Amino acid sequence: MSGIRHVPVAPTETRHLSAGDEVTPHRHDDHQLICASSGVLEVIVADGTWYTPSVRAVWVPGGTIHHWQVHGATTVHLVGVPAGLMPPAGHVPSLVPVSPLVRELMIACSRNGPATTPAARRLLRVLVDHVEPAPEPPTMLPVLRDPRLRDVQAVIEADLTTSPALAALGRRVGASERTLSRLFHDEVGMSFAVWRHQLRLHRAVLMLARGDTVTRVAAACGYSSASAFITAFRAAFGRTPGALYR
Repeated sequence: MSGIRHVPVAPTETRHLSAGDEVTPHRHDDHQLICASSGVLEVIVADGTWYTPSVRAVWVPGGTIHHWQVHGATTVHLVGVPAGLMPPAGHVPSLVPVSPLVRELMIACSRNGPATTPAARRLLRVLVDHVEPAPEPPTMLPVLRDPRLRDVQAVIEADLTTSPALAALGRRVGASERTLSRLFHDEVGMSFAVWRHQLRLHRAVLMLARGDTVTRVAAACGYSSASAFITAFRAAFGRTPGALYR
């Protein structure tokens, strides 16, 4: 556990960051809600990477080891939540929808700093009451631990424009299609097709954050057309890429 910082009180503040800025692994005794009102935020926990444009936040329960990084010029809002306050999101890291109300509450709470006054504590409680897990599909890129799955990921990441079948990938990494299918279900709780979709969305979000066009992102990430990518993006985030990254 060396190198993991213990920050007892989770910060409540707004940070204006540049592409690539990051916070190293740490944990809080408090819970924390993290979102970006611009740019893209990646929050990494033991099970994988949550990737979030401005319509999603990440709920990090107290004690969770995590670190995060931003892509593109990004404004990050951090809100510490005392351990005694537990929202519907509960005791596991989760993605949280950022409605217009939650967005304004996050901005107000992070701007005002720690909730030390009665008015600030009331505002924080209203925010906590609205912290609910996002509906499916999640936008998380899970960590692959089995060497055969990591080899599959390396092959896919090398060229996202192609869509090799799981049987063909199995021949390349020395495992049967059935074995790989079972490993995806058992290790990350999703099918190979769903996992590959998450990988493509993750890459697409990072490309959008650095300013690539929708057409270029769609082609580079293996979508059949820009409209197919827009449809997939809207299904995941509820907004089109143009609406989030103009």
